[in-house]
Amino acid sequence: MTSPNELSAHEAAAQIENGSLTSEALVTSCLDRISERDDVVKAWIALDRDKALAQARERDREPRRGPLHGVPFAVKDIIDTASLPTGYGSPIYDGHQPDIDAACVALTKSNGGVMLGKTVSTEFASRFAGATTNPHNPAHTPGGSSSGSGASVADSMVPLAFGTQTVGSVIRPAAYCGCVGYKPSFGHIPTFGVKQNTVSFDTVGLYSRAVEDLPLYRAAAMGIDPAPLSEVSVSGLRVGFCRTMFWNQAEEHTKTFLAEAVTSLSKAGATVVDFELNGPFKIFETIGRTVTRFEFPRALAWERANHYELLSQTLREHTLEVPEISFKSYIGAQDALAACRQHLADIMTTIDVILTPSAPGEAPLGLEKTGDARFNALATWMHLPAITLPAFTGPNGLPVGAQLVGARDQDQGLMGIAKAVFPVIAQI
Repeated sequence: MTSPNELSAHEAAAQIENGSLTSEALVTSCLDRISERDDVVKAWIALDRDKALAQARERDREPRRGPLHGVPFAVKDIIDTASLPTGYGSPIYDGHQPDIDAACVALTKSNGGVMLGKTVSTEFASRFAGATTNPHNPAHTPGGSSSGSGASVADSMVPLAFGTQTVGSVIRPAAYCGCVGYKPSFGHIPTFGVKQNTVSFDTVGLYSRAVEDLPLYRAAAMGIDPAPLSEVSVSGLRVGFCRTMFWNQAEEHTKTFLAEAVTSLSKAGATVVDFELNGPFKIFETIGRTVTRFEFPRALAWERANHYELLSQTLREHTLEVPEISFKSYIGAQDALAACRQHLADIMTTIDVILTPSAPGEAPLGLEKTGDARFNALATWMHLPAITLPAFTGPNGLPVGAQLVGARDQDQGLMGIAKAVFPVIAQI
């Protein structure tokens, strides 16, 4: 019999609605799993069991509020919460207690969600790793910066969690830990109450264990009515296989898995075409990094001026002490990114979805670094929706993801495509 903590969010929500499961029983099961496993995984930074159970009992007493009524969710520690501390992954903010919830948290609560606790983030959602380990092998990184969120969902501690992505901080941990990760189109989920990293790219994203969970969670976090997933047939689907300019960084097993995925999709009736990113994309990484290196130090202006000694050496060396970017260069990079977006939008009129790696390969050994985010930059900097599916298992027994990227603002359609594609490529 499936333990309640192992249920996907849509399964749990349905059982709560029909009365076969209570929110209290579900939250208790999740808390038991945390007690059992978090000494190893170290996904949680703040947890109030009594408050979580009190929320669950309240949901069990009241009328159904929304699509996630009674379902617990976790919140990355750079997202403000009024009932639990928010430390932004930095000693500067030890014990910091915001006055209000971030918009995405408030909306999810108002739609019936139960906030379980806060999950570990890297320092200011940047490079300096937190304590979290990979739930499949604690010697390996869970990825960053949403490390605790990805690990907690993958380890069945909670069915849903919020993360954030500025380059690859939702997709990469989901791929490394083996769960579903979704980065929405830019601006869809409100970022009010989220510690800013790079305002041009920052996106609130979602973790789940099933694609079917995503439309419910997305609707709750956006404050909109949920729409059912459309039934998509792989037969006739137009798939663009994009190796990107970073293909040489992909490990051989990832290249093999993606090639096999292309074969499986083709056999299922999809039309798969190769395409390369040329033209304005020749300087893609340079212009994207120009924007982040201009905006991120300014987002930390107060911390730099008042608590520089409490910033990690990693943050100082890789972000705050890089050569100054001129405003002229910054504007030039923004213009170049706009040209890339138009170029890719034109390509997307001829295909339904892009298939590309979620990460170079399995989660790297060691906890000091969080892995390579290059394969995630395309969707993030182009403001496109992306979903990573836990489709493969690498040579070391760790998960390897496949990333699907959709056209801007076509998030619901991308979810339907992901649901259809997943069983086809997961058979490999």
